[in-house]
Amino acid sequence: MKQKRVLVTGGAGFLGSFLCEKLLKSGHYVICCDNFYTGDKKNLMEIVNNPNFEIIRHDITFPLFLEVDEIYNLACPAAPIHYQKDPVQTIKTCVHGAINMLGLAKRTKARILQASTSEIYGDPEVHPQKENYKGAVSISGPRACYDEGKRCAETIFWDYKRQHNVDIRVVRIFNTYGPRMQINDGRVVSNFIIQALKNKKITVYGDGMQTRSFCYVDDLVEGMVKMMEQEKFNGPLNLGNPSEIPVTKLAKEIISLTKSESEIVYEPLPIDDPKMRCPDIDLAKKKINWMPKVTRDKGLKKTVEYFKKLLKK
Repeated sequence: MKQKRVLVTGGAGFLGSFLCEKLLKSGHYVICCDNFYTGDKKNLMEIVNNPNFEIIRHDITFPLFLEVDEIYNLACPAAPIHYQKDPVQTIKTCVHGAINMLGLAKRTKARILQASTSEIYGDPEVHPQKENYKGAVSISGPRACYDEGKRCAETIFWDYKRQHNVDIRVVRIFNTYGPRMQINDGRVVSNFIIQALKNKKITVYGDGMQTRSFCYVDDLVEGMVKMMEQEKFNGPLNLGNPSEIPVTKLAKEIISLTKSESEIVYEPLPIDDPKMRCPDIDLAKKKINWMPKVTRDKGLKKTVEYFKKLLKK
């Protein structure tokens, strides 16, 4: 197999770091590009000395000049607490970042994959969500910087394909969890685990009956690589675990796993928070022969162990 030079933007993040590891194990030369706004060098400690790996501190809202064969564009804060902190920069990362990476792909004739999101479906009116669903997204709410930013990025990808024949791939990532999630990212899995391990009250927003579906990081990364490797299908493609669960049930599972004495308390639902979120992955099964393998119980145990070690430091 020919060694490829692969650029991973957002490569020091939760997903990006696992992707960098997987690509290195496959024998590729990997360039991690990150501005370290939410990425962390600690995520890369196991591979930082690999001779086929390098790190560039760079913000993709500015052009990047490299020679590469493939680009995975993951750069963008993905947790609401982080992307809402600087919404203008979030939009810039989604839109200017996509334009800059597509420009690089056009010049180098590299294949490029856009890490889009289930958030482009908004608070969905259809369930589960198929790729042909147009979405119900607020363009003025506090989540719009991310939701609309990613929708615009997808549009730019299709335009570059039509106008410049750039070889694109688009995946829509649903809730993903696992080790290396940030301790303060405000996402439901990390929040619940940290609160449970500290025997603090577990905060559930809304009535707790809103549903989510959680995909373990290893499964998700495998789906991204499979999508990049297949030849004929550009996307969009849902990647996520269709095993749906009410948020209150997840909290109870985590209390049980951690043997916590925490009790559940309920707070008002944030603005534009979706009531249902579950992927239809029929297309992923058909096009790239992918479906998640890691059960929620197994994945949560690994994630709990990671946070236990983190809290001991």
